[in-house]
Amino acid sequence: MTTDAPVAKVDLYALDLRTARWLAAPGSDPADRLEVAHLQGGAAALRHSATGKVLFFTSAEWIAFVRGCQDGEFEPDIDEAEHQAVRH
Repeated sequence: MTTDAPVAKVDLYALDLRTARWLAAPGSDPADRLEVAHLQGGAAALRHSATGKVLFFTSAEWIAFVRGCQDGEFEPDIDEAEHQAVRH
């Protein structure tokens, strides 16, 4: 479901996702996990398997989200002592 032309946010919500290929982390619980589908123009859809609710991201939004994940932007702010406690 990918093409090179960017897709407007409003147009993403009109897409038919019945044939979308949903990807999830290996070993995740199929009844309760996040799944992503790569869409045309570099856009993406993210859904929760338990509710079926879908969020749409334009190409620019998806790139920003992925880069934020890679940079640790969404990691909780904990100090080193808490980090060590969580790891053990």
